[in-house]
Parts: sequence; structure tokens; C-alpha cells
Amino acid sequence: MDDVRGRSQRALRAAMKARDSVAVSALRSVLAAIANAEAVPAAAPSSDGSSPAVTGDQYVAGSTAGLAATEAGRRELTSEEVAEIVRAEAAERRAMARQYQAAGQAEQAGRLLREAQVIEELLLTAG
Repeated sequence: MDDVRGRSQRALRAAMKARDSVAVSALRSVLAAIANAEAVPAAAPSSDGSSPAVTGDQYVAGSTAGLAATEAGRRELTSEEVAEIVRAEAAERRAMARQYQAAGQAEQAGRLLREAQVIEELLLTAG
């Protein structure tokens, strides 16, 4: 996982230095998608439909107290999960590019295809 994330971050820095707005947009999107996948899902309502139990202190309802009380845990993604996220990001852009192309908007389609290419290069350099 860190390999793809590290390559993405290095590629993002290089794209920012080169002022390549298409690559910057694509790489930021990939990094955000990975970060979103790592987020721990919110607590689901209990089986009786009520809200999950909330702890609090005496002054603010629902608050937590203590060092790092508001820190949320993160999931550890496998390399395959990260690769699937990257493939999905590229596939989404290719699908949208086809829709733009069908609508006669070649400029937007070209930008999305370029973003897909940047994203797919992350997987090609894995190895």
C-alpha cells in the first residue's frame, strides 16, 4: 500500500512543480480515494434502531475527554485493495470520457483520458 501511496505522493510533488494541473487533479483524487477507504465506518444504529451509545462528560453531551479522544482509527489496506481503488479511479474517468465524447465535448473527454493515463501509470510502475 505504501508503495502506491508513496509513488502517488512523489508524482504529485513532481506534477505540482511542473504545473501539470491535469496530473495534479488526478493524483489528488487517487490519494483522497485511498484515504477515504482507510476511514473507519461510522457506528451503525443498534439492532433496535436506536442510535449507538454516546459517551460524554458532565459539561457537553456526546463529547469525549482525554488525550487523543477525538482521533479516529484507520484501516490498513492491502496492496491489492489499494490497486483496486486505483483501477476504479482510472475506470471511472474512462467511462466519463466516453460519455463526454458521445456528447460532443472532446476537450473534457481528452482531459479525463489524460487523468486516467496518469493514474494507470501508478500501477504500471508498481513492480
